Amino acid sequence: MSSSNHTERPPIMPTRVYSRVEVAEILNVSLSTVKRLLASGELRSSQPQGLRRVFITGQAILDMLEESESPKPAEVVSECD
Repeated sequence: MSSSNHTERPPIMPTRVYSRVEVAEILNVSLSTVKRLLASGELRSSQPQGLRRVFITGQAILDMLEESESPKPAEVVSECD
């Protein structure tokens, strides 16, 4: 019996289009979390008019991950005091 290891993220291809379910699997989060990220604007997507399907590019995922890993200006603490 083999065990699944979710600590290593599969490669994200910038030009590929992913579904919400695929993004949840890649990020190892719930579908609800992906929906929240989309609703808050943290994760960019496009949705053709009249379709329920949401298109999320690999680049949008990479941008979100990069943004979440970089410090926000308010988090930078000055040591000059």
